[in-house]
Amino acid sequence: MDLLNQTLNSFSTQIAEGGLIEDIFEANLVNLILLGGGLFYLLSGALSESLSERQQKILGAIQESEERLQEATKRLTESENQLAQAQMVIDTIQKDAEQTASQVKSSILTDGKTEIERLTSTAKAQIGTIEAKVRKQISDYVASLALARITAQLEGKLNSSLQRQIIDRNISKLVE
Repeated sequence: MDLLNQTLNSFSTQIAEGGLIEDIFEANLVNLILLGGGLFYLLSGALSESLSERQQKILGAIQESEERLQEATKRLTESENQLAQAQMVIDTIQKDAEQTASQVKSSILTDGKTEIERLTSTAKAQIGTIEAKVRKQISDYVASLALARITAQLEGKLNSSLQRQIIDRNISKLVE
């Protein structure tokens, strides 16, 4: 930096005295400084503008990313709410299904007990009917055997009128 100041001071002194720069090194240095200053002056605006555009693009991308983040967060919140609602519906359906299953089970058991009782009473009635028929058949058979035996024993000993009285009496007892 000192060299630059010295060169500039030397240059301004020579210009003030009205002389030209005699040293080529100094002339080249002055030319380079002037060129660098001109380039800096000319390019600083374009460079600033380019950097400003790039900064605007970056800010726009950041804003867009933030908007997407907010939208994604909003969708996530909505999805979580929907999930919670779906879970409540699932729980309700599950409770209803368990209650319905319990009612159906109870109904099936009740219907089964009723059917068993009905079949039992029907079977008892059928057994009673069959038992009565069997008793009647046995009674009829025993009576007919008894009549046949008595008839066989009495045939030789009883006359026909006495036989008729005994048969009528036995028939009347069977009817009762």
